Amino acid sequence: MPATLNRDILRLAVPALGALVAEPLFLLVDSALVGHLGVTPLAGLGIASAVLQTIVGLMVFLAYSTTPAVARRFGAGDPTRAVSVGIDGMWLALGLGAALALGGYLATPLLVGLFGADAAVAEQAEIYLGISMWGLPAMLIVFAATGLLRGMQDTVTPLWIAGIGFAANAGLNWLFIYGFGWGIAGSAVGTVLAQWGMVGAYVLVVGRLARRHAASVRPHREGVRGSARSGGWLFLRTVSLRIALLATVAVATMLGTEELAGWQVAFTIFSTAAFALDALAIAAQALIGKGLGADDIPLVRRVLGRTLAWGAWFGVIVGVAIGALSGVIGLLFTGDPAVAALVQPALIVLAIAQPVCGIVFVLDGVLIGAGDAKYLAIAGGLNLIPYLPALVLVGVLQPPGAAGLAWLSVAFFGVYMLARLATLGWRVRGAAWMTAGA
Repeated sequence: MPATLNRDILRLAVPALGALVAEPLFLLVDSALVGHLGVTPLAGLGIASAVLQTIVGLMVFLAYSTTPAVARRFGAGDPTRAVSVGIDGMWLALGLGAALALGGYLATPLLVGLFGADAAVAEQAEIYLGISMWGLPAMLIVFAATGLLRGMQDTVTPLWIAGIGFAANAGLNWLFIYGFGWGIAGSAVGTVLAQWGMVGAYVLVVGRLARRHAASVRPHREGVRGSARSGGWLFLRTVSLRIALLATVAVATMLGTEELAGWQVAFTIFSTAAFALDALAIAAQALIGKGLGADDIPLVRRVLGRTLAWGAWFGVIVGVAIGALSGVIGLLFTGDPAVAALVQPALIVLAIAQPVCGIVFVLDGVLIGAGDAKYLAIAGGLNLIPYLPALVLVGVLQPPGAAGLAWLSVAFFGVYMLARLATLGWRVRGAAWMTAGA
C-alpha cells in the first residue's frame, strides 16, 4: 500500500510539477527579456505583473473548485457528470474573463496609478498591462480546463500544453521585443498569443474527453451557478492572499525604483518555487477529492501524511538550490552586478523559508481537495493580522538598499508564511475538514 500511494503521488505530482513551473516561466521569460531593456521597463513590468497576478489569482477558484468537484464525482464512479461539471467551469471562466478583460483595459491607467510610481515606470506598466488584459479570458479558461483534467487524475496533458505554450511564449517574446523592436509591448503581445494558443489545445482535448464519456459541451445554468457558488469562499481566501501581495509591492515601491526591480526578481523566483512546490498540493487535491468521493477516509489520512513529509523535504532541496544560486540570479535577470548584490540577501531569506513554504502549499492543497473552502477563507483573514503590521513597520522605517529589501523579505517569507503554517496546521489536526461523498 505505501508503494502504491507513492506511485500515485508521483504519477500526479511529477507532470504537475512540469506544468506548474511552466506557468511562472512565462513571467520569468518576460522579466529576463524586459530586464535587458533597462531597470525602468523591469520596474514597470513589476507593477503590471502585480495587477495581472491579482486579477488572475482572484479567479484561481476556477481551477481549485473544479478539481475537487470533478475528482469527487470521478471517485464516486460518475465520469460523465464529472466531465460535465468541468465544462461548466470553463464556460464560467469565459464569461468572467471577457468581463474582466474589458473592464481591466479601461481601468489600466487607474490601476497603475495606485502604485505611485514615477512617470517613466508608470508608462511602461500601462503599455504592458493594457495589452495583457486581452489574455485574461484565455488564462481563466486554462485554469478551469486544467482543473477538469486534474480532477480526472490526468496531469500529463496539462504538462504538454504548458510546455508547448512556454516555448511559444519565449519565441514570440524574443521576436516581438528584439526582432520587431516593440520593447515591452512586444512581450505582452507574445504572451497573449501564446495564452490563446493554449486555449485552442485545451478545447480539442476536452472535446474528445466529452465524446468519450457522453458529456454535453453546452453550458448548464445550474452547473455554471454551482461552480460560481462553490468558488465563492475560495475567492475570499484568494482576496486575502492578494491583499498581502499588493501591500508588499506597494511597500517595495516606497523603498525606491531599484528596490522595486529587485523585489520583482525575488518574487519571480518565489513564484517559480511556489508553483514547483505546489505540485504535491495538486496531487493531494486530486487524491483527496477522489478518496472522499469514494468514502475512503484511511486513504485520505495516508495522503495527508505522505504529502506533508514530501513537501518539507522538497522545500529543503529547493531552498538549497536558491541559496546556492543567490549570487548570480540577479545577473541573469538584468546583467547588472549592482542589482545582483541588492537582491542577494532577500534571496537568502527566501531560501531559508522554503521548507515552511513546502508544508504550507501542501496543507493548502489538502484542504482545497477536501472542499474546506470556508475555513480557508477565514484563515486567510487571520493571516493578515500579524503580517500587515510587520509590513507597515518596514514601510515606515524604509531601510535603504539591500537591507530594506531583506527586511521586506523577512516580513513576507517569514511572518506571513509562518502565520499560514499555524492556521492551516491547526485545522488538519482534527477531522472536521473530511466530508465524504460525491
